[in-house]
Amino acid sequence: MALPKPTQGLVLRYSYLWRQEHLRGQDEGVKDRPCAVVLVTTTEDGDEVVTVLPITHTLPNDPEHAVEIPPGTKQRLGLDAGRSWVVLTEANRFVWPGPDLRPLRGGDAASVAYGRLPYALMETILRKFGALLKARRSAVVRRTE
Repeated sequence: MALPKPTQGLVLRYSYLWRQEHLRGQDEGVKDRPCAVVLVTTTEDGDEVVTVLPITHTLPNDPEHAVEIPPGTKQRLGLDAGRSWVVLTEANRFVWPGPDLRPLRGGDAASVAYGRLPYALMETILRKFGALLKARRSAVVRRTE
């Protein structure tokens, strides 16, 4: 089975590298976690570059810096029942598919996706993330291959 096409709203299992880890010189994420695709662009060479936001159980210090995922959406995606937020203050950017995608089921490389976030939720995420980027209050960590 083939990998899914990266599209806005797709939730992937990904070895996310937090900005603080990156600043300490780490180049690998410590934990595989769900991440939401917010942007997909194509380079002149035809490579797809994907930007993802991390999903965490940690309550944000500022509610404007994250968007909570509704319980019904979490259940549909197969995520656990605990409260979760899409973090808006940082992102990872990588060339698709990259080495940091993780399968949900052992041995099935195509199982990296949980599913898609609803359109209305993605609109909220994109609006808030865009505002933070514009205000320079969000950082993007560029991952290597």
